[in-house]
This record gives sequence, C-alpha cells and structure tokens, in this order.
Amino acid sequence: MLERRCPECGFDAAVVPAEAIAPRLRDNAGGWAAVLGEAPERLRRRPRDDRWSPLEYACHVRDVFRLFGRRLGLMLGEDDPLFANWDQDATAVDDRYHEQDPAVVAGELAVAADALAAAFETVAGATWQRRGRRSDGAQFTVESFGRYLLHDPVHHLHEVTADVGAR
Repeated sequence: MLERRCPECGFDAAVVPAEAIAPRLRDNAGGWAAVLGEAPERLRRRPRDDRWSPLEYACHVRDVFRLFGRRLGLMLGEDDPLFANWDQDATAVDDRYHEQDPAVVAGELAVAADALAAAFETVAGATWQRRGRRSDGAQFTVESFGRYLLHDPVHHLHEVTADVGAR
C-alpha cells in the first residue's frame, strides 16, 4: 500500500510527507476515542463473521502502535534490524480482545499513539533513510515504514465507522 491509493479506505501513503506521520497518528487516535465511546455491547458486536468488532479492531490498532514503536526503536538504534514475526490473529485470541474494557483500551490506544508519534518526531535528516526489514523480505526505510504504518489504523477506522453507519 505504499505505491497506490487503497481502493477501500482511500488512503494514499505515497502523498504523505514524513513530517505528517506523527500528527496523523495522533489524529487517528482521536477517531478511535470517539468510536470507543459507544455502548460496550455495540463495540463487541461483529458486523459480519469475517470482520472483527470495533473493540477488537481498536485493540489491534493499540497493539500495532506498540509493535511499531518497538520496531521504530530498533530501526533507530540498530543497523538494518530484522523484525520478529507477529501473529495478529493469535494475539487477538490470546489477549481476549473481545472482552477488554473499551475505556481502558481507549486510554491505552491514546498513550501508544502518542508515544509512537513522539518517537517519529525525533526523526530528522538522513535518519528517515535508516532501514529495517521483516522476515518475509519486505524492507523499509523509517519514512516508508511510517507511511506503511499509517494505512493500518486509517483503514480499520474507516471499516469501523462504515460498519457503524450501516447498523
């Protein structure tokens, strides 16, 4: 999703300047705070069998922010680090996303987004070109990593708000 606009949510990573990553992370967290203010029973309801509930997506986004914070730390502190694999579906089950308290998740998501945004705010100059890679062969610079990251919470917020509007 780095070279083309997402046909579902409309996000276009290619047009996001590096300096916009941190503010967009914080803006996105604000959108999740609004979603998580809904009634807990609505937040736990899956709109379809093949989709997570809004609460499960919020937990996932919180954990993405945390994971990407660790990965960004590796990229800034090591030369070309290899990221450990992460099974997001196993995490959702193991951490019982569907049972978590929406108010707690909202706070944790905001803290994780702010910490990640603050880390991106420390990046300047040639540091944007430091590299990191996944075990599947995908390679990133700090800049492409940040733009790639943004798609996930934006896309999921789009899904959740579209599902809420369809109810």
